[in-house]
Amino acid sequence: QVQLVESGGGLVQPGGSLRLSCVASGFTLDYYAIGWFRQAPGKEREGVSCVSSSDVKTYYADSVKGRFTISRDNAKNTVYLQMNSLKPEDTAVYYCATGYRCGSFYLIQRPSDYWGQGTQVTVSS
Repeated sequence: QVQLVESGGGLVQPGGSLRLSCVASGFTLDYYAIGWFRQAPGKEREGVSCVSSSDVKTYYADSVKGRFTISRDNAKNTVYLQMNSLKPEDTAVYYCATGYRCGSFYLIQRPSDYWGQGTQVTVSS
């Protein structure tokens, strides 16, 4: 079965950290650019970060730059999003997805690309 599965979300206090994982099964991530997106209640989905496939360049939205780090481990077929110094405004459902390249921090996709089911991140005291 072809799927992306996110994990690592949860409840964290402001200033805390979480590491999200995006694991692929049924296909290899090697040749895909991978993006992280988030959607907060009542808001549109927004791109957060993107990592390219070939030269492993990374890109970040201004709102998370310096706090979040995207990385990939092709041997584990996994992409990570390390989130530090979390703020209440980071609260959202976080999704990973495949694409064919990064358009800066936003992933450029084809109709055949994959999405995960999302993982909830809540930043609250």
